Amino acid sequence: KQAAMVRIAKKAGKSGDAVNYITRNMAIKKLQVSLADFRRLCILKGCYPRDPKKKVKGKDKTYYANKDILFLLHEPVLEKLRLIRAHNRKIVQAKARKDTFRATKLSERKPFYVLDHLVKERFPSFVDAIRDMDDALCLATLFATLPGTDTIESARSKNARRLILEFSNYVVRARALTKVFFSIKGCYLQAKVQGQDVTWLVPYEFGQNLPEDVDYRVMMTFLEFYETQLHFINFKLYSSLGLKYPPRADGVMDGAFAGLGSLVLENKPTEGGAAAAAIAAPAAKGKGKGKAEVAGAGANKIKSLKKKLGTLEREGAGADKTEGGEQDLDQDMGVDGGEDEEEVGGKEETLLCDLKFFLSREVPRALMELMIRAFGGAV
Repeated sequence: KQAAMVRIAKKAGKSGDAVNYITRNMAIKKLQVSLADFRRLCILKGCYPRDPKKKVKGKDKTYYANKDILFLLHEPVLEKLRLIRAHNRKIVQAKARKDTFRATKLSERKPFYVLDHLVKERFPSFVDAIRDMDDALCLATLFATLPGTDTIESARSKNARRLILEFSNYVVRARALTKVFFSIKGCYLQAKVQGQDVTWLVPYEFGQNLPEDVDYRVMMTFLEFYETQLHFINFKLYSSLGLKYPPRADGVMDGAFAGLGSLVLENKPTEGGAAAAAIAAPAAKGKGKGKAEVAGAGANKIKSLKKKLGTLEREGAGADKTEGGEQDLDQDMGVDGGEDEEEVGGKEETLLCDLKFFLSREVPRALMELMIRAFGGAV
C-alpha cells in the first residue's frame, strides 16, 4: 500500500517576500529609533532599500531586507544613538529648569560613536577601500569649498579640506597622477593608486549658492563615513611611502594659502635601535672567545671574499662579451632594447621635469600646483 500524499496548504504572509522584506515603518518600530536616526544608521551601515517582486504591504511603501534589519539590531552605533537621544533629553530638561551649570556640564560630556569597525566591515581589504574611493573624494572636495552654515559645520569643511590636501600630497610624492580633463563642472583627475584607477571631480573655486531643496543632513552623514574611510586610506598610503601620518601643518604657509605646501611631509624615524641590537647580539655571544680567535676568523672571511670576488669578476667579463654581441645583433636588426614598456608607460611622471612655473592669482592655484608637481615640475 502506498501512503497517501497530503499537501499542507501554506498560510498567507508566512513565507516568501512577505517574510524576507519589511516596510520602513515596520523597521523603525522594530529598531525603536526615529526616522532621522534610521536614515543615518542605514547610510553608515550600507543598508539600502530593496525592490521585491511582490509588494505585499502596497506599492507605495519603501521596503528593506529583513536580514539587513536584523544586522542593524546588533550594531553598536544603534546603542550610541539611543544614548545620544537620551542625553539630549537631559540637556533639554536642564534648560527648562534653568539649571545652566548642569546643562553646560551635560553638553561637555555628550556621548559619541566611532566608525572604525564599520569601515573594516564594509572594506575587508585595502584594495576594496581604494576601489570605493571615488565617491569619498568627490564629496570631500565638494564640502571643502562650501561655506559654513547652520547645517554645514565649518569644522567639518576644514577637516574635508585637510583630507584632500593629504591625498593630493601623496599623489604628488608618488607621481601617481595619470589623466586630467577640464570640463564645465570642474576638473576630472585620475590617479593610479595601488594598481587601481581612482577618478574624482574637483569643482572650481567660485562662490557657492546653496540650494534649499537639498537635504544636507543626508550628505553630512555620507561625509561622516567618508572621512573615516579617507583617514584609513591616507594612513596606509603614507605608511607605504615611509612618511609620518598625520603630516605636520605649517601655520605660516596655511595662512598664506600655500595649498600643498601647508602640510610638511616627514619621513618616519628608522629603527636604529633594533638594528644595533641585532648587530650587537652575535658580538655579545662571542665574548668568551679570545681576541686571537676572532682576528683569525676575520682574516679567513676576508680571504674567502677575495676568492669569490675574483671568480665573479671573471664570470662578469665573459657575460659582458656575450651581452655586447647580443647588443650589436640588436642594432643590426633595428631593435632598440634600451627602452622598456614600463618606461614608455611612465613618461608622464617626468613630463614637466626641470621646469619651473609661475602662477598668478587669476588661475586655480590648487589644481595647477597639483598637476605641475605631480608631473615633475616646480611652482
